[in-house]
Amino acid sequence: MATVRRQIVATVQNGLIRPGADATYADGDDASWMGVDWPSMTRRIDVLGRRVNTVDTGGDDKPALLYIHGLGGNWQNWLLSIPPLMETHRVVAMDLPGFGFSELPAEAISIQGYARVVDALCDALHIEVAAVVGNSMGGFIGAELALSLPTRVERLVLVSAAGLSIEDQPREPLLGAARLLSANARYFIERRDLVVRRPRLRRAALQTVIRYPEKLSPPLTWELLSGVGKPGYVDALDALMSYSFRERLTEISMPVLIVWGRNDMLVPVGDSRRFEELIGDNARRIVFDDTGHAPMIERPTRFNELLRGFVAGDPVPEAGVTGVHAA
Repeated sequence: MATVRRQIVATVQNGLIRPGADATYADGDDASWMGVDWPSMTRRIDVLGRRVNTVDTGGDDKPALLYIHGLGGNWQNWLLSIPPLMETHRVVAMDLPGFGFSELPAEAISIQGYARVVDALCDALHIEVAAVVGNSMGGFIGAELALSLPTRVERLVLVSAAGLSIEDQPREPLLGAARLLSANARYFIERRDLVVRRPRLRRAALQTVIRYPEKLSPPLTWELLSGVGKPGYVDALDALMSYSFRERLTEISMPVLIVWGRNDMLVPVGDSRRFEELIGDNARRIVFDDTGHAPMIERPTRFNELLRGFVAGDPVPEAGVTGVHAA
């Protein structure tokens, strides 16, 4: 992290992040996350026999808020959401086993296994109950945790969650493509210094996830790219395609907020309505216009406002928020 911080400082000093560049997208002119002392909050915790890289903002007297990243991600996927929420919550974000700086799990990767890891991490941190926020595969894991251990989850936020339409995809072609993508990811990792400085390369590296990768600041791009090319990628995708909870979603009893990008290229926006219909009356759905697979990165101000209100128990807005629709 110290090396990354030096890279970030150099990037700012060289003028590669420009105040006012685009205050409406991603971190725009807000680089406040760069002022957080992340190393003081980061440690590797023994969870089910493996070391799990974890960020914990602390504050035992605060309600817990737990973030779970998606396939190919890392805890840094929540960089723009952690600082504003840690004012009122004890925020925990992890690298899932096989991703980031966490070791591969002791057992074969599975959605149920990842839910057990999250549960065991909560035990290790003495967290009894938390609001759980999951993006993509992390939403799949969060929903599984809510189903298998409902007393652990106070509220659930599904952000472009996987788990529905992926069941209908052809297995072997998708896994083959994943192996190729995993190999190609090394190209961008090996050239990360170049990628963060060139908008065209940022687009090539992140366009399936982020609608406008060229608008990301170089420091944020650096952090996001640190999550690609990890050993758990293909096995985790296999786990996604091997498990179904569609018929059990009606059992989710806690309040659920479903957040999606209308232009998601990985998980179709139609899945947001399917989640809402299957979960039932305790689910509320918000779709962000002109947004891809990562609303928490692409529209952080709107996302954080919604999240802060939802975990506080405020009603989810039905309309009236610019660029956001309960459609």
